[in-house]
Amino acid sequence: MFFKNAYIPCGGYWSTPFCRWQGSFAHLNAVPFAAEVASRAMKDRSIPVEIFDGLYFGVTVPQKHSFYGGPWLAGLMGAGKIAGPVVGQACATGARLTALAGYELETCAAAGEERVILAIAADRCSNGPHLYYPNPMGAGGTGDKEDWVLDNFAFDPYAGNAMLATAENVAKEAGISRQEQDEMTLLRYQQYTDALKDDAAFLRRFMVMPLDVTDASGRKTVATVNGDEGVFPTTAEGLAKLKPVQEGGTVTFGTQTHPADGNCGMVVSTREKARQLSRDPKIEIQLASFGEARVKKGYMAQAIVPAARQALSRAGIPIEQVKVIKSHNPFAVNDIYFCREMGVKPEGMNHYGSSLIWGHPQGPTGLRLIIEMIEELILVGGGYGLFVGCAAGDTAAAVVVQVAGK
Repeated sequence: MFFKNAYIPCGGYWSTPFCRWQGSFAHLNAVPFAAEVASRAMKDRSIPVEIFDGLYFGVTVPQKHSFYGGPWLAGLMGAGKIAGPVVGQACATGARLTALAGYELETCAAAGEERVILAIAADRCSNGPHLYYPNPMGAGGTGDKEDWVLDNFAFDPYAGNAMLATAENVAKEAGISRQEQDEMTLLRYQQYTDALKDDAAFLRRFMVMPLDVTDASGRKTVATVNGDEGVFPTTAEGLAKLKPVQEGGTVTFGTQTHPADGNCGMVVSTREKARQLSRDPKIEIQLASFGEARVKKGYMAQAIVPAARQALSRAGIPIEQVKVIKSHNPFAVNDIYFCREMGVKPEGMNHYGSSLIWGHPQGPTGLRLIIEMIEELILVGGGYGLFVGCAAGDTAAAVVVQVAGK
């Protein structure tokens, strides 16, 4: 194992529903919203806020006052004695948070110390900041400007292309057709409907809902969110009618994810502390390994394969030993490429859905997928789980978790 001393309490994690941008969460500052949700989740799980020794806060879209990041978040939760850094690694943020917690626990274990770490990821893609960068050398002293969310979706300053172009590049090089992408998207949508069965029984295992959303004053309830908001009903006929976003391309709006808002949290601690905080001490959840990779410019989806292989190698297992696979798939191309290269059947991964269907708030996306992976592992009786997802800059990150017990 890459990590030997990092454990996650059974039930010691949570997620809001994810709401499509400009939806019910569009006016909420991601930091106090995350603190509110975490406080409720920990109370429901009987996890005392005083138990934490440190915090890692993941956010990729600046919010008002987010300069104060972790300390502000901790203070709002009543954990004013702890601090921690802000972590931003685009779509790999959630995976990186778990890895950082794991690294800290390993270091402290070597020194004979026990730690309980809180990892929280929160983002609001809605109403991202419009930034002005002073440039005294500009014409007339005029500065440069940037729409944080939209401009960065549209242009990688190193590779010189948009996010969408990376999917098209991989589709062209790997010979991935439009029809394959439609079929993969339809499958992922059908898998997500399983999460909605029995009054969303699977989602209720970890999701904080219903959520009453208030106005800016905090006094008037303007919406009640009872599940993911913005999931588009998907049919083969509907997908077939869509035109590619780029002329001559293969990716449509139906075969890519949508920006969203939301937050997630997870407790990572030592084996004994995890057992004490667990909703079921018989179930043991161990963080096994982390991996990351980077590939050639403009081929982001390909990075998931070397990242997954690195994480599996560090965990000391082959892909055949993995029971549950979850992927952050901003494009259907990602899963098609992964399945081909890793020898995985499309229907053998992403049970209960994925970010392709329920959206992408960036920082929290991977953390929710890791949470879903853990809960599915519990349902199937334990074993190894693999999360993998691509990220900006033609990179990817992967996490392996092992669940043991009943």
